[in-house]
Amino acid sequence: MTAALSPGLGDTLGSVGEQGVLARIFPRLPAAASTVLGPGDDAAVIATPDGRVVITTDMMIHGPDFRLAWSTAADLGWKAAATNLADVAAMGAVPTALVVALAAPADTLVGFLEEFADGLREGCETLAPGCGVVGGDLSVSDTLTIAVTAFGDLEGREPVLRSGARVGDIVAVSGRLGAAAEGLRLLFALGAPDAATAAQLKLTHPAQVAAQLRPHPPIADGKAAAMAGATAMLDLSDGLAIDARRLAAASGVALALSGVTAAELAGGEDHSLLATFPAGTLLPGGFRAIGMAVPGEGVLVDGRQVTGGGWDPYSGWDGASG
Repeated sequence: MTAALSPGLGDTLGSVGEQGVLARIFPRLPAAASTVLGPGDDAAVIATPDGRVVITTDMMIHGPDFRLAWSTAADLGWKAAATNLADVAAMGAVPTALVVALAAPADTLVGFLEEFADGLREGCETLAPGCGVVGGDLSVSDTLTIAVTAFGDLEGREPVLRSGARVGDIVAVSGRLGAAAEGLRLLFALGAPDAATAAQLKLTHPAQVAAQLRPHPPIADGKAAAMAGATAMLDLSDGLAIDARRLAAASGVALALSGVTAAELAGGEDHSLLATFPAGTLLPGGFRAIGMAVPGEGVLVDGRQVTGGGWDPYSGWDGASG
């Protein structure tokens, strides 16, 4: 892993300067099929055949959102892409472009940003072919901070909102539940954050660690759900328990789930898709039924109301970094 703070081991952001850094990372960034005008001017221009644009943004900050002791620069690039692509997919849209802003200490190695750009490219090419980076910004900060804005195309469909679930709908999920949280638990369980811990766990528990450091959300299933008539949908970024309550509250129903474990309920950062479909719908892609929308409010598992669970950056972070 290339360390973010390793003066003396190569060119740094401070020694090369913004223009020099951009000249080295632009060639590594993924191109977007929707690009009319790419990086280089004051703003990019992307095509919007539908006439409407889905837009979302997300931040990743060293400490509460990732640890450099565990994540490579490429891991961070992949995760920055994946988390935003999942939000676009949850609207039933197809991701088309990303704008990426990054603030880092001046002694950050330029090679770190090159690896980060590689991760962005790999994430886009794997999860959402045709989506690319069309612009962004660089700045200096004591804390490594990554902000991504993602754009999507509805392709003539109506957006799938959180508020459309109706009593009798099937509740379904695509993607794994609880694996990312288990990966994080394992990383912390072996002691203080360090690269050796991460390397060991990548060998012994590859699926769980990958789910945390390089999530693989089912991006294509967002469009598939919309085409199959999904009535509501969202990205499970904060955990099934809390995100399902959000969908239930927006729709004015309760979600009665079954066969879901406590770990699957509480785990955050799965970036799976939770959706509801009219009764009798043949579920598309990787969706599987986990319950039904019923009268009432909140989330019930095997008849019992679920409270708590999930990730909240204001209460879930211990203030440490690593």
